[in-house]
Amino acid sequence: MTSEQRTAALIAEPGLEAAATAADRKRGLLLALPAYVYLLLFFVLPFLIVFVYSFATRSATGATRLSDWNLLAYQKLFDSLVVQIVWRSFWIASLTTIICLVMAYPFAYYIATRRPAVRNVLLVLVMIPFWSNFLIRTYAWRFILGTDGPIATLTDALGMEPVRLLFTNAAVMIGLVYGFLPFMVLPLYAAIERLDWSLVEAARDLYASGWSAFRKVTLPLTRSGIIAGSLLVFVPSFGAYVTPAILGGSKDLLLGSYIVTQFQQARNWPFGSALSIVVMVFMLAALMIRARTGAEEV
Repeated sequence: MTSEQRTAALIAEPGLEAAATAADRKRGLLLALPAYVYLLLFFVLPFLIVFVYSFATRSATGATRLSDWNLLAYQKLFDSLVVQIVWRSFWIASLTTIICLVMAYPFAYYIATRRPAVRNVLLVLVMIPFWSNFLIRTYAWRFILGTDGPIATLTDALGMEPVRLLFTNAAVMIGLVYGFLPFMVLPLYAAIERLDWSLVEAARDLYASGWSAFRKVTLPLTRSGIIAGSLLVFVPSFGAYVTPAILGGSKDLLLGSYIVTQFQQARNWPFGSALSIVVMVFMLAALMIRARTGAEEV
C-alpha cells in the first residue's frame, strides 16, 4: 500500500487513524525503553538513594542511621564555611564561562564563515580533545604547570622568578577552560551557522557599522547558542571534581572536592548527600530554564 492509499484509508476510517497512532506510540516506547531503563538505574535510583540519605543522622562514630530522619544536614548548608565554598565555586565557574565565551565566539564565527572543506577540518580540530581521556589530559596539564614543566623551565632559562601555577585557582581555571571550551564552541557554531546573513547585509546597507550590525543583529540572533554554551560550561564547572582535585590545592576547596571529603574523610554521608541534592536540583533547574527558553525561541 502506497502512502497515498494509506492516507486515504485513514481518512475514510477514523478508527484506523487511532490504531495507527497507538501503534506508533507503542513502537516509540519500545525504541526508547533501553534509554528509560538506563536513566532509571543510573540516575533516578541513585538520586533517590542520595535523597533518602540526606535526611539520615550521623552518629558520633561516623555511622549513618536511617531510622532517625531530620533536617540537620540541610541546616548545615548555611554555615559560613559552606557559603564560602559555594561562592568560590560559583565565582570560578562564572569566570570560566566568561573566558570560554570570549575565546569561543570569535573562533566559532570564523568556523561558520569558512568554506565547507576548511569548516570540517576546524570542527574536527575542536573535537580532537574528546578522543583522549579527560583524566589523562588533566594530568598533562599538571605536568605543564608543575615545577618541572615547560613553563617553569622557560622562566628559569630566562632568569626570571619561578612562576607558581600548580595548586592554585589559576591552574584550576586553566584546566576548566581547556576541558570545557569545546562545549562553548559547538553550540555557538551551530547558532552562527544557521544565521540569516541577509539581515546582516541589510543592516550594513542601512549604514550600520560592523560593530553596530554585530551588536544589534548577529549577537541577538545567536543568543540561543550563547545560553546553551554558557550552561554547558557553567553547570559542570560549578560541581567539577577531577580538575580541582588534580590541579587545585587543598587550601581553597571547591564544591565538588568538598562533597567528596564529606563522603570519604569526614564520613558525613547525610551532609554530603544534602550538598549533592542541592547541586543536582540547581543543575536541573538551569537545564529546565534553558529548555523552556529554547522552546520559546523556536
